[in-house]
Amino acid sequence: MKNKFFDKSAEETLKALNTDKQSALTQVEAEKRLKEYGENRLEGKKEKTIFQMFLEQFKDFLVIILIVAAVISILLNEVLDGSIIIAIVIINAVLGVTQENKANNALKALKEMSSPQSKIIRDGQIVKINSDQIVPGDIVVLEAGDYVPADVRLVESMNLKIDEAALTGESVPSEKYADKILPSDAGIGDLANSAFMGTVVTYGRGLAVVVNTGMNTEMGNIASMLNETEEGPTHLQKRLDSFGKLLGIACLVVCALVFVLGLILKMDLLEIFMTSVALAVAAIPEGLTVVVTVILTMGMQKMVKRNAIIKKLSAVETLGSTTVICSDKTGTLTQNKMTVVKVFDTQNEFEVSGTGYKKEGEIITQNGEKISENARKLVEGAVLCNDSSYLPAEGKIIGDPTEGALVVLGEKVSMNKDELNKKYPRINEIPFDSDRKLMSTLHEIDGKFTMYTKGAPDEVLARASYIYKNGEIQKITEEDKNKISEANAKYASQALRVLGVAFKIFDTKPDNLDNAEADLIYTGLLCMIDPPREEAKDAIAICKKAGIDVKMITGDHKITATAIGRELGIIDEGHGAVDGKELNLMDDLQLREKVKTTNVFARVSPEHKVRLVTAIRDNGNIAAMTGDGVNDAPSLKRADIGIAMGITGTDVSKEAADMILTDDNFASIVSAVEEGRVIYNNIRKVIGYLISCNVGEILLILFAMILQFVDHNLTVPLVAVQLLAINLITDAFPAFALGMEEKEDGIMNMKPRDPNEQLLDKKMIISVVFQSIALAVGSLASFLFGFYVVGPETASTFCFVTLVFGELLRSYSARSEKRTLFSMKIFSNSFLNKSVLFSLAFLLITVYVPFLHDVFSTTSLSLVNLVIAVIFSVLPVIGGEIAKVVTKDM
Repeated sequence: MKNKFFDKSAEETLKALNTDKQSALTQVEAEKRLKEYGENRLEGKKEKTIFQMFLEQFKDFLVIILIVAAVISILLNEVLDGSIIIAIVIINAVLGVTQENKANNALKALKEMSSPQSKIIRDGQIVKINSDQIVPGDIVVLEAGDYVPADVRLVESMNLKIDEAALTGESVPSEKYADKILPSDAGIGDLANSAFMGTVVTYGRGLAVVVNTGMNTEMGNIASMLNETEEGPTHLQKRLDSFGKLLGIACLVVCALVFVLGLILKMDLLEIFMTSVALAVAAIPEGLTVVVTVILTMGMQKMVKRNAIIKKLSAVETLGSTTVICSDKTGTLTQNKMTVVKVFDTQNEFEVSGTGYKKEGEIITQNGEKISENARKLVEGAVLCNDSSYLPAEGKIIGDPTEGALVVLGEKVSMNKDELNKKYPRINEIPFDSDRKLMSTLHEIDGKFTMYTKGAPDEVLARASYIYKNGEIQKITEEDKNKISEANAKYASQALRVLGVAFKIFDTKPDNLDNAEADLIYTGLLCMIDPPREEAKDAIAICKKAGIDVKMITGDHKITATAIGRELGIIDEGHGAVDGKELNLMDDLQLREKVKTTNVFARVSPEHKVRLVTAIRDNGNIAAMTGDGVNDAPSLKRADIGIAMGITGTDVSKEAADMILTDDNFASIVSAVEEGRVIYNNIRKVIGYLISCNVGEILLILFAMILQFVDHNLTVPLVAVQLLAINLITDAFPAFALGMEEKEDGIMNMKPRDPNEQLLDKKMIISVVFQSIALAVGSLASFLFGFYVVGPETASTFCFVTLVFGELLRSYSARSEKRTLFSMKIFSNSFLNKSVLFSLAFLLITVYVPFLHDVFSTTSLSLVNLVIAVIFSVLPVIGGEIAKVVTKDM
């Protein structure tokens, strides 16, 4: 039943839901309500059943061809061969369903991991939980960039604006007011005291009590419109599907040629038909797309372990092509543990001891003097004009790290934020935004009203008419301004982040704060540092070797950005940084040239980010872009790979991104790019292996039939059932195993691949030619040895054993396109070892178990003959190794 509270006051709503905005619900009560109301999620599309997935495996036209062939075989009284074809199709379908189900479960788990989180109050503490665990009565903290997780009634609002376009179609954000009470017949577009699931906070902040969840929300009414569209095949999968069909058709043409040759040689019509059918079964790579999908999905799971959640399969293949990574600085290239290290009160400089989020430390001058009255006023403003919270027992900050550092600074001089807020309550505010680069809050202090403002030092200084000196308010002079500007430049050149703080006193409470940020009283500068991550330096060095440019795009001062860029090795000798003002003076053509040589961009706005990533892509690059704010969403969408921060990122940025970093660490991006390269290389290995095996089998039959023109007594080297068995033994399991190969040494020393390169490029074609010919020649030689030396009745078994052994041994050579077999750890892929052992066991059973001889047309071989057959199987491996030498420099 849907609850409606827009016609009641905030207090009445809280009372009706048996909650309050300070302590909210207890965890025990929340769990009780979760059982009562269910999870806060919309009902999606009905998932496909296992049976439906099984039926879909038979839609492929190549599989249909095989089924038709099986039916014809049975009608021609070849029940065994027809049954085996059907069995193989069914086994392939079962394998396909198993892997698809695993892939679906993996993707489902990844979606759970990347599901939006919300800040709520539980047991009196602000905590983050998955949005689907929210219940009616929960108190939600709303800030710019957050998705509203459920339908809520506002209980507090500060300049709150919410984009409700997803629900109402209104393009302009709606202003929200907690203190409004609306008539009971108000329409959804007029509910200024409420907010709804799926809408986005664009400005300000607020507290709200959850009134409806899940399908009881307004969005629940139109849930069918919000169901996620199933992701289509990736570019690579489409190319593979087309390639597979083309190869299948080519194979069918060859099979028809074999059939014609059989007719010319006056072979038994049924025998030649069954051989052609079996050859088609062996040659058609019907499982190629399934194998690749599984490899991509497993790659996504591997990336999770490396702190990267990939939301789309297409992103996995694109990662391997990345040529430019555009990264924010704070928290990604740095540790995101801001610490105030200097305080400048416009006259004196103070050193601040202590590191990170530990409150131990103090503020002293170089002469050992304690903090001045001026400095105390400066710190007081920084603590009050602040939206972050500090948990000293856990050494954690909830909120922005920069603001968190200021709260910790306050603790060092006994200014507890919660106590200050109670003493001097906040009664209004102007939230921070990236255009003004300022934040202001209004407080009642000693009967008057004081507005504290903090932000970029130059922006604060531009609005200052006064300065606070020796506990007095004085008119600011040009000398004061120059001294502050020089200090700001000095600190910024030391890679310190600098904030300016000012205040303004009103005798009476202002009706609003429009245009209030003028004639400010400057109190000084706060300098903090966010040290670079050590692993980021190493990751940037790896990128340079891998041919990947790293560009730092930050809102920080140009001098600060340059200092950090040099320390991390991003800025090359002879090149500097470019700031937002310079970007504004460039047209698109000039910007395209500038991004070729510049790696650090400072004081950028969200609009600049979009222009930058567009210019980088227009130069033919594959660009990855990081972001965390609501305003970063356009640039994340514009990039080839949008990367959102999992810790500091807003829900909007996570929704817009293709990838989410769970640790906000630049090194994790590089790890993901590396994994993307590994996945693509493994896909190439699988394709090369399957094609060379399939083509080798076709050439074997073709060569043997040509030889029959010379010796009419020769038979076909392999009967239909043997070809079918080889298809099952050597294609499925070793191919999956090759997709699980670990990375090869030096993979990040190669240049990024061209995303438009053909899968079957010159290198792979040469490799396939060498290997398939070697496989055909080795198997044919074994067949001829068996036919002429041992006896015609053993010839087929000789060929069968050689071909299976040859393809299985070839799978070890296929583990690398470059390294020779003996330059790698041959048996390091345990899954391949198991696959090969299983396949060999199957082969030996068919050869040495008497009652299977009739089924597979085999005979038992002596140990000597078995060894001889295996020796012939080494030839395909030699062919594969020669191909590596020939294509080494390609």
